[in-house]
Amino acid sequence: MAHDLATIGDATAMFYHGEVPWHKLGTRLDRPATAAEAIKAAKLDWTVRKAPIHILQDGQYRAAKGKFATVRTDPSRPTDTLVLGIVGEQYTPLQNIDAFGWFDSVVGEKAAIYETAGALGEGERVWILAKLPERIRVIGDDLVDKYLLLSNSHDGSSSVQVKFTPIRVVCQNTLTMALRDGPGLRIHHNPSLKRNLDLAQVNLGLINKRFSKIEEAFKRIQRVALDQARLESYLAAVFPLPVSMDDEAGKKRAMDARSRSSELFETGYGNAQTGVRGTLWAAYNGVAELVDHHPGHRATVNGRLESSWFGSGYLTKVRAYSKALEFAATWRN
Repeated sequence: MAHDLATIGDATAMFYHGEVPWHKLGTRLDRPATAAEAIKAAKLDWTVRKAPIHILQDGQYRAAKGKFATVRTDPSRPTDTLVLGIVGEQYTPLQNIDAFGWFDSVVGEKAAIYETAGALGEGERVWILAKLPERIRVIGDDLVDKYLLLSNSHDGSSSVQVKFTPIRVVCQNTLTMALRDGPGLRIHHNPSLKRNLDLAQVNLGLINKRFSKIEEAFKRIQRVALDQARLESYLAAVFPLPVSMDDEAGKKRAMDARSRSSELFETGYGNAQTGVRGTLWAAYNGVAELVDHHPGHRATVNGRLESSWFGSGYLTKVRAYSKALEFAATWRN
């Protein structure tokens, strides 16, 4: 399955509001969803349970000590039980409905707008993207929406992750914060999961305070003008050459990324706006656009989500943001 979205029965496990995804799959909602609507539209109204694993030994099936299977069970299709992963005794599942409920508890019921959610593979990974009220105005009409992203694995491969995820309105670039500003929240699947989720709850005022700091950083980056020398210095820091000078393939990838980002500095969506053109903000968004929208090959949905939100693309954008802040602190117009 090229798109790698889970299939629940005959339906694709994803919903979206707004722009149609490149794969043209999932359930489209004409308006933003509530939590209850989102979980049904994304076909995520199923549960995960831990089941003992039995091994045939000496002609008898015996329970494997400390090992369990995570099993997806759809109440509407009780015969469809799928093993998602193998986990330990301490592993505690986070049910999809509880993940949505956590969002409502963080930002207030009906305060978050659920814009997309879905599952990958057979349901091993689930994501929820919720839009928060109000926007960041960097300059003029260059606006950034404020989102929280939750990702949860049901196969034991990763913790529950929650990230602050600003998205630039004009081009849907996912803008990634530097690691020193906090990559987000990680909560492990252990018996303390619910308690740790409760402790992690913050109200909308604290979330907006965090985004206010992000807004200040974006505006600081926007105020720095770039000439060609500065642009080249910035992109060299974002895409460094490999340590080994014998790594010709690595050098080519870095130089190609610099070249393509340099083009997007000029031609990227929204970068021609007054106050944006020729700035460090335009350069940063050029890198983000390269990662999100110009991968150079037809990636799977899983590949794009992993790259933009968690994988190599995410780390590239972290470096782009971090370096932009470093240069903004030293360069003067």
